[in-house]
Amino acid sequence: MALSLDIITLGTAHPQTANSFYRAAFSPTTTGDGLDLHGTGRLAFRPIGELAGEAGTDPATSGFRGYVLSAVVNQPDEVEALLDLATANGATVVRPAKKKLFGEFTAVYRAPDGALWKLAAATKKNTRPVPDPIAPSETAIYLGVTKPTAAKTFYEALGMRVERDYGDTFIDFTIAPGVCRLGLLPRIALAKDAGVDAHGDGFSAAVLTHTAASRDDLDSLLKAADAAGGTIARPTTRTDEGDHVALFTDPDGFHWKITAPA
Repeated sequence: MALSLDIITLGTAHPQTANSFYRAAFSPTTTGDGLDLHGTGRLAFRPIGELAGEAGTDPATSGFRGYVLSAVVNQPDEVEALLDLATANGATVVRPAKKKLFGEFTAVYRAPDGALWKLAAATKKNTRPVPDPIAPSETAIYLGVTKPTAAKTFYEALGMRVERDYGDTFIDFTIAPGVCRLGLLPRIALAKDAGVDAHGDGFSAAVLTHTAASRDDLDSLLKAADAAGGTIARPTTRTDEGDHVALFTDPDGFHWKITAPA
């Protein structure tokens, strides 16, 4: 039993528009559960009211949503090319592509659905032509939390293993092929890194999904989340297709959905 981030579902007023944007921005493949970001995780889109209703919360959202999505590519030219693709299809530049103080080459944009994306290069120099399509080597979501070490304890209780631990500055967890990385930063620090104001409230417009192998695994994860300080937002129910589904929030209020086959 171990929690993994298999799908990130974004709530938006126009799911088809969001789907079209991300297809243009990342050239992903289509799967039964949304868009596959070149084997580094999946995105899905639902009407924000529907997504909030399933999570048991009000759909109203304003300001910083408390998280930043990220795509890591090989070199600076690829960051610039992905930023150009995003802005050509309706994204707004928040931070232009440039080298930061300690050599990291990054850019930040706001997608038409409102989500913030940080693009980062794994290397400092361009060593090859820009590929087509540009395939991220990693995707991630970074959560702005009250205290990363406390949030780490919660996620470790659900079976996640820490990869990098800088205390209450930055923590992230190991990933497996096909899933997104999860990272933790203080909310104010995360907003500052993205170049936005940290104020905001309401629904985050995102639900993080884990696909459990069985109903027993689902129940074990839900029990662990409850015992570790999470809140059960929706007890286990059956879908029309017979699958099992439950939702919980972590101690900082981020929504998780666990599904298991019938």
